[in-house]
Amino acid sequence: MYRIRLAAPAALLAALVLPAQAAAHGIGQRADLPIPVWLFAWAAALVLVASFVALTVLWPKPVIAGLKERLLGRAPLALEMLAGLLGVCGFAVIVYAGLAGSQTPTANLAPTAIFVLVWVGIPFLSVVFGDVFNVISPWRAVGRGLGWAISRISGGLPAPMAYPERLGRWPAALTIFAFAWIELVWSGRESPSSLAIAALLYAAIMLIGMSCFGAEKWCRNADGFGVAFSLFALLAPLDWEGRRCSLRAPIVGALKMPQVPGSVAVVCVMIGSTSFDGFSQGAIWTGAGGLAQSLTDSFSSAGFSDATSVELAYTVGLLLIVALVSGLYRLAVIGMCRTGAGKPPVDELARSFAHTLIPIAFAYIVAHYFSLLLFQGQAAVFLVSDPLGDGSDIFGTSTSAIDYSLLGANAIWYVQVAALVIGHVAGLVLAHDRALATWADPRVAVRSQYWMLTVMVAFTCIGLWLLSAAAS
Repeated sequence: MYRIRLAAPAALLAALVLPAQAAAHGIGQRADLPIPVWLFAWAAALVLVASFVALTVLWPKPVIAGLKERLLGRAPLALEMLAGLLGVCGFAVIVYAGLAGSQTPTANLAPTAIFVLVWVGIPFLSVVFGDVFNVISPWRAVGRGLGWAISRISGGLPAPMAYPERLGRWPAALTIFAFAWIELVWSGRESPSSLAIAALLYAAIMLIGMSCFGAEKWCRNADGFGVAFSLFALLAPLDWEGRRCSLRAPIVGALKMPQVPGSVAVVCVMIGSTSFDGFSQGAIWTGAGGLAQSLTDSFSSAGFSDATSVELAYTVGLLLIVALVSGLYRLAVIGMCRTGAGKPPVDELARSFAHTLIPIAFAYIVAHYFSLLLFQGQAAVFLVSDPLGDGSDIFGTSTSAIDYSLLGANAIWYVQVAALVIGHVAGLVLAHDRALATWADPRVAVRSQYWMLTVMVAFTCIGLWLLSAAAS
């Protein structure tokens, strides 16, 4: 009866917060859906509740940790070196295009490569093929190459400093937030040269960090891109440990997420920044008398310039959405702590369940950026042939165009809704299995997940509302 009482308000919440119609994110037209959006919301909430009930009945013991991997083989060292070389060359081309090419964003390779191919494309590759960024990371390749060369010449390198364990992955969380700020707030994001300079600055910081703390330790904790992409790779059926590749069931690799300080912040920033991207396109934020205008007016009244006031307003909005996501997750963890005896401390429990947010973070990326990758990703075909925007035609593809007929708005909407539902169901599965491993009493474990179910439904409703609001 408790689960039935919980399902009703959750579904009702979804129906109340969602408008009656919506369009696919990133498409310049409204979708005339065959059924109302509120019905999607009811269905999504009910799917989550039904999944929770099924897990309670059919999944009485922890299973995921006991699943075995099957060794597939080892990749040759030459292939790893080639991938690193390609990463360095790609980075060099992007930076050179940004600095020397046309400063029109749509004519220059740099903005599309950074915001579409790297930030959106690599997560999609990662959930299929594993941690691809680990081998193509340009700063990691340069750092390891320089370390090898110096050790050969000098006969060895001094031992790196110990990385502060209390620092954990907080640098990565700050990096992801900084990149989100560049993408969603910074006025200079339209300038390819500014993006190229920012990329060079970040690469320099990475190289300095690797020289101090060692390439592997620094990249695993402080490289925001490497950390974010490695989390998505945990969902993949391929598990790479060095050059060793094994096959595993999808999503089970999430259990390998390191439970270190800052690990919760990383996934909350990823979900929050993507959520703000959708929220900032809706009427509540951008409409007449919306929050953006009110905040901008407040900063203007305080003496800031118009451009700075806009950036400050959007910075506040980004911080608030990230705080909202973090607060919802924290609320679920506090609720779990109060379910019974033998509870771990709140911070420990928060890190223990942080891996359940990984499929949700990826679901938000699919929902918000799938259409961007599908359509704007095609621009790479002609941009690689003319990376500087100066009329070159290196590969003979500079005259190609984006085909917007590949997928209709309705089909994209279905993909977005399916991604949100599947991502949150995967989160429920991971949370249920972890709860059974945390509490000896299965009844206590199930009760602890009432809170997680409520948060999952809330995240689903928020995701659907953001997609609808962005298209309004």
